[in-house]
Amino acid sequence: MLELRPTCENCNKPLPPSATDARICSYECTFCADCVETVLFNVCPNCGGGFAPRPIRPARNWKNNNYLGADPASTTVKHRPVDAAAHARFAAEIRDVPPAER
Repeated sequence: MLELRPTCENCNKPLPPSATDARICSYECTFCADCVETVLFNVCPNCGGGFAPRPIRPARNWKNNNYLGADPASTTVKHRPVDAAAHARFAAEIRDVPPAER
């Protein structure tokens, strides 16, 4: 089950469970859309993978107790600002490779 981390790992912007600008990689590294586009160039600084919009967990119990009330979002902040220059060097080699081919 997704952790739904509470903030962008780079800029620490709040990303509540209903945030439509939250992006995750396949390891759930979590960043805001602005950082993914302008700092990371769609390259995860932790694994090199790409990003996808993070799904929104229902706030209401529509069916089978599958909702935020039963499965709350994480409250653990992982604030690890990216060294922009180092990431630019890392991303330069793979940013033009589609995420599905990395």
